[in-house]
Amino acid sequence: MENRQDTGFWKTLAIISMVLLALVSYLYYGKTKPANTADDEVIVEPTDAETVPLASWEEDAEARIKLLNYISEITDPSNEYFIPEEDRIAVFDLDGTLYCETDPTYFDYQLFLYRVTEDPEYKDKATDFEKETAAKIQHLIDTGENSEGLEVDHGKGVASSFFGLTLEEFEEYVENFRKREMYSYNMTLGEAFYVPMLEVVDLLQDNGFKVYIVSGTDRLIVRGIVKGAIDVPNSQIIGSDETIVSDNQNGKDGLNYVFDENDELILGGDFIIKNLKMNKVSIIMQEIGQQPVLSFGNSTGDSSMAEFVTSGNPYRSLAFMLCCDDEVRENGSQSKADKMYALCDEFDWVPISMKNDWLTIYKEGVVHK
Repeated sequence: MENRQDTGFWKTLAIISMVLLALVSYLYYGKTKPANTADDEVIVEPTDAETVPLASWEEDAEARIKLLNYISEITDPSNEYFIPEEDRIAVFDLDGTLYCETDPTYFDYQLFLYRVTEDPEYKDKATDFEKETAAKIQHLIDTGENSEGLEVDHGKGVASSFFGLTLEEFEEYVENFRKREMYSYNMTLGEAFYVPMLEVVDLLQDNGFKVYIVSGTDRLIVRGIVKGAIDVPNSQIIGSDETIVSDNQNGKDGLNYVFDENDELILGGDFIIKNLKMNKVSIIMQEIGQQPVLSFGNSTGDSSMAEFVTSGNPYRSLAFMLCCDDEVRENGSQSKADKMYALCDEFDWVPISMKNDWLTIYKEGVVHK
């Protein structure tokens, strides 16, 4: 008969072996690939950095601290500065605030320049006015000298040079253009978003804010730029405008034409408004209908918006301004940044230093050539 002590030993050893095998299987399979996971799917375990708000910012950055404190106060129902969710509205400029402003010039300027001078399907059709406007943009790129009235001329040129395209065709044109490589970085135009500012958008949305993009860029171009990059619906994108008409309208006034089931919307060819400076304030009230409580911009084109948000507001409000002081990781200009810092001091706006407040600017792996 087998010795009972030997039997107990082998039973114990078998149990220990089974436990160890189960533990190894869990550590290898359970951690690396949960059940029902596709073979080519990568599972990313959360890191400590992902649990930290505004993780791409320097922890002690003044702008970061002020924004986090602000959100803490206005989302606390017991705090005197509490703001109901329906009144939590934030407005963001695009170029230079959420997205690279000049490399070597604005996205919409580059788009128009390509349309008029390179696009094989259009360059031979370009009008003299469009060619003259394109030459002014090229002069700006070459010398840094801006021609008077270029902002409006460019708006008119965009409207006329894309006349007749459907809204879907225009959006596709913008999406294709944003695939082009940038001049100064190893990324495409469509990837040129500031990671720290995308974190701000996400943080605000997570705390009940409705985020609007209020840009001087053509509204339809903005839609194409941000699609898939920022979770903001078209109804919350505001920009410069051009006419939209029916493809069968043939110049008739909209009051004298009835849209038919066979009609399709196309770009009408006429420029309406450049959404900069005071125009931003007017259009905010036309389209949003109430005073925002947060403003984010980067230039004097956003000054009116910032002052509107912070003046006579029934709620506690703040205006943040990006200062382009990083001349290593970004196409910065210390002289321009110094002017913005001075304006922030004068108007009590919160400055954001791209150089000192951000750990990174673009997505991982992007370098300035």
